[in-house]
Amino acid sequence: MVQKKITEGARRGRPRAYDPQTALQQALDVFWNTGYSGASLDSIAAAAGMNRPSLYAAFGDKHALYIKALERYWEIAAAAMHEALMDSELSLEDALMGFYQGQLSIYFSGEGQARGCFTIGTATTEAVEDAEIRDVLSDRLSTLDADLETRFRAAIESGELKSTADPASLAVLASAILHSISIRARAGIPRSELTELARKAVSVICA
Repeated sequence: MVQKKITEGARRGRPRAYDPQTALQQALDVFWNTGYSGASLDSIAAAAGMNRPSLYAAFGDKHALYIKALERYWEIAAAAMHEALMDSELSLEDALMGFYQGQLSIYFSGEGQARGCFTIGTATTEAVEDAEIRDVLSDRLSTLDADLETRFRAAIESGELKSTADPASLAVLASAILHSISIRARAGIPRSELTELARKAVSVICA
């Protein structure tokens, strides 16, 4: 009987099992919907099905958790980017459209109103006062520009773009168009219109 009580007590005292990646994704969704300032550890813990001590033990404080969410989002976004941009079988036009469509799929992946880009929608607000978030944001934007520039250089070498084209400038332009699409998605512009915007932008870039 004593052994049974000890066993039952141990079971009741064990922390609730959770999957770290699932919990991080749920935290990401809370930040995405409310912004960094609007999210609380209580709301994140409730969404993740964890108590605050367990959440803190697993991810650290709210700031550390947000940085991990940023990194997690970038993994998802970058995977979609690379799938399109690094496919050597695609023409430049098809690669760029795949690039924009892949990100649009992420921007419209939530329930209800489109949330746009998690990084642009949340990190840009906090970057003014937070050096660490600013550094992460700057690094991610630079990485995006570098990936696009690599694709444009390949297009010049293959003859798809003129030899006089400036791959670095085209990369910044293509990146800026993506950021505009993200903001417009948050503003309620339908996906069909944003797809058409991307198509027109690609035509200009590839002209």
